[in-house]
Amino acid sequence: MRDESRRPKPVNITVMGSGSWGTALAKVAANKGHSVVLWCRDEKQAELISKSGKNDRYLPDVDLPPNITPTSDLVSAMKHSNMWIMAVPTQASRSLLSKLRSIENDMDEISICNVAKGIEINTLKRVSQIVQELTPKCKYTVLSGPSHAEEVVKGLPTAVVVASDHQEETSLWQDILTGETFRIYSSEDVCGVETGGALKNVIAIASGLAHRMEMGDNATAALVSRGLAEIMRLAVAMGSHPITLAGLAGIGDLMVTAYSRHSRNFRLGMALGEGLSLEEAIETLGQVAEGAYTVKAAVELGKKLKVELPISESVYQVLYEGLSPKEAIRELISRDPKPEYPPHIFQE
Repeated sequence: MRDESRRPKPVNITVMGSGSWGTALAKVAANKGHSVVLWCRDEKQAELISKSGKNDRYLPDVDLPPNITPTSDLVSAMKHSNMWIMAVPTQASRSLLSKLRSIENDMDEISICNVAKGIEINTLKRVSQIVQELTPKCKYTVLSGPSHAEEVVKGLPTAVVVASDHQEETSLWQDILTGETFRIYSSEDVCGVETGGALKNVIAIASGLAHRMEMGDNATAALVSRGLAEIMRLAVAMGSHPITLAGLAGIGDLMVTAYSRHSRNFRLGMALGEGLSLEEAIETLGQVAEGAYTVKAAVELGKKLKVELPISESVYQVLYEGLSPKEAIRELISRDPKPEYPPHIFQE
């Protein structure tokens, strides 16, 4: 049983981003009694949420608690709290952080919990590295794991992990967000948690393609398993601990993203498998599928760090170079046989 004596007093929290995941976490925090401001990039969306008590665009069947206040005013959202949940797409993180810094130069007391999953295309940086570059004095945490917003808002059991270089920050976010059906583990491996969360989206696109092509469970399981091997290889080359990828931010998040129709990246792969162009497939989703962007960074990182990423490279070729899904699978299957794991990893 959870020690009720450790239950934190209600605090003020700002959620930057009103997509499905930002809205779901706003509800998680509000259900704990916290006062939550939900920042919306679009003024009209903020007004609609305020009037209806629902985020009709992303979670239309969910009533939001009254202690969630939507706003499109970035200054008032910032001033509400020194604890910010960053729930904007990775490719928009730099722009938002730059705006925040221009409004508030002194960010020493700000705690940022990032929940976006991706790698910045132009710089190949993870969100923690972008934060370090732009706001080096803030205290940074990343939250990741198998967590579809559609299930979290229904109160279905969910477990995630938070990672930070500062143990007090992981404890802070654990206490603030952990609830009856939302369990949070802690980690010190920021790189591993971020990398696992980012790259699983690429493998989920491949899984969606395989499902739409009706390749069978055997082939899909093989594809996802070898996808995990790619994630591990690249994550370790970037400085992660391999055991992190055997946990919630690695195999856990990969499983839920590569097999669920809640997954935008899985559905993107399905749409591509139906013959839609990338632009048409993204339009059918109506939301950002981070894997379509992350795959560009993953392929570049693989080249830079000399890490083999055959599945990620095939996804890139299907998305951006006109390779047919059938040809991509043929090329993957016809690669030269090799050990599942290089022998040296079992040696001291």
